[in-house]
Amino acid sequence: MATLNIVLIEPQIPQNTGNIARTCAATGARLHLVGPMGFRIEDKKLKRAGLDYWEHLDITHYASSEEFFAKNSGPFFFFTTKARNCFSEVSYPDGAYLLFGREDAGLPEELLVQNGEHCVRLPMSGGIRSLNLSNTVAVGVYEVLRQWGYPSLCNQGSLTRFDWDAYTPST
Repeated sequence: MATLNIVLIEPQIPQNTGNIARTCAATGARLHLVGPMGFRIEDKKLKRAGLDYWEHLDITHYASSEEFFAKNSGPFFFFTTKARNCFSEVSYPDGAYLLFGREDAGLPEELLVQNGEHCVRLPMSGGIRSLNLSNTVAVGVYEVLRQWGYPSLCNQGSLTRFDWDAYTPST
């Protein structure tokens, strides 16, 4: 099975992290939380945003960026509004790490300059600072999974009260 890693560097808003945790649980992505964070992991808002999906997560905590980079070797892809490359024009290999920065500041520019060829952005209208962090993570995760053919994910839903095959639309 392919491995996708989502890395939040110094997240500040518990609801965003909870939503991202839910995305990771639903897609099988591993979640890496890098401190210092703007909340405690026991925060009620964090738990509520992640609903009852916490038990389905593969989650690792790091005290600092230095600890994270010392323990992981990439390949790393840095999501930032400052990048020149479009996120959908990059091929993501198995084991890829998608890194996202603080909601109020993004990733440190020094880190971006050191890794410019691996910095990617989501296109958006001029004059808009950025998308919400949890939305950006979801878009990035699903682009990688689309490229990989959605491995191990259920690609078909079912109705509760009806059978898709028995349904004939009225004209």
